[in-house]
Amino acid sequence: MLTNPFLTLAQARALHLGAQGLLEHPSSRATANALHQCIARMQLLQIDTIHVVARSPYLVLFSRLGDYPNHWLEAALSGGQVFETWAHEACFAPADDLLLHRAYNRSLRQHWGLNHAKKTYAHQSRHLNKLLAHIADVGPVKSSDFERTEGQGGAWWAWKDEKRWLEALFASGELMVARRENFHRVYELTRRVAPHALTQEAAGQSPDPAMVHRQFIEKSVIALGIAQARWVNDYFRIKPRLKDADLQPLVEAGTLHRVVVDGWDAPAYVHHSHQTLLKKAMRGVLQAQHTAVLSPFDPVVWDRERALTLFDFDYRLECYTPEAKRVHGYFVLPILCRGELIGRLDSKAHRGDGVLEVKRLYSQGPKGWNAEQVLDVALALWRFARWQGLTEVTIGVTQPARMAATLRRALGQMQILPSSV
Repeated sequence: MLTNPFLTLAQARALHLGAQGLLEHPSSRATANALHQCIARMQLLQIDTIHVVARSPYLVLFSRLGDYPNHWLEAALSGGQVFETWAHEACFAPADDLLLHRAYNRSLRQHWGLNHAKKTYAHQSRHLNKLLAHIADVGPVKSSDFERTEGQGGAWWAWKDEKRWLEALFASGELMVARRENFHRVYELTRRVAPHALTQEAAGQSPDPAMVHRQFIEKSVIALGIAQARWVNDYFRIKPRLKDADLQPLVEAGTLHRVVVDGWDAPAYVHHSHQTLLKKAMRGVLQAQHTAVLSPFDPVVWDRERALTLFDFDYRLECYTPEAKRVHGYFVLPILCRGELIGRLDSKAHRGDGVLEVKRLYSQGPKGWNAEQVLDVALALWRFARWQGLTEVTIGVTQPARMAATLRRALGQMQILPSSV
């Protein structure tokens, strides 16, 4: 056990980013196996379908892997390396955790998707059984395979009946997502997608939910690298919110190290599996070098309180806020630069024109960025655009206003760089 570990805020940030795979720019070309390892490192990859720029799961992976083909994620799903589950929200998770999530979702997890499924089962079990029989007979189905009889679809409360039933059967564990086609779920019987899981459950090998609860606590701290007790439950959406007393048994067992972070009024915790990373952080040898555009659903920013405490970055996704009440824009992406969240941007990919439009860009502080930060962000934007097959980045309004000209000049330099950069 380390004695009285103490970290500066910069060291705590570096530890967090090191655990999340965002400390350094990718040193080698991405591979499909690196993608699997990236998801395993994060434990969860949240799913969202908004695609004014890249869809969130693709962007989260790009921020860590660099240039890679999107279809690798679909291949990981159809190949059984990952599966879909309700967790933080709808997420991809490593296949090794399938039994953990099935056990927890059946017994302890409280989530609107699961609660909706229970209500559907209570009132429409006849339809669910009929749909299961249909899938058993004809094979995998999509929601679009069923003719719409009423409504216009869209948000979950406007789904047609078959979509509700499919989602209820998915949440209950009767169905799994076998693959995605154009990012639409293709549902199949669990016994045909993951027969080994059902065999293990039938043999009494399903994990105890209380044990899973503890494992999710540990996995949360591992994924975050460093965490206050009150942040832990949000990662897997376990309940209730934890206190320091709840983590004391894990500290006494040597599973967690309690750490003091300069300026924090609460202790932090690091998992023993990150002991080497913690020692490096304490010595100040973890140097944040990476600059990237982050997804709004990136684990680094999905907990507003944590992002504010760790990075002094108050972030809230505004796409669900009425336009007149938005402060920064519809789908605003945080900007990570060498260990700091230095700003945010509202952008749109015009794929037909080959243009990434940065509508508005905001510096985190009133002084704007220094020359090194401008070049780092320009290069990150250029790589981000090129990964999406776009050939131009335009800059609209910036705050402060003078950053617009310097960013445009820097992006102009990007145009003449070799494609390998």
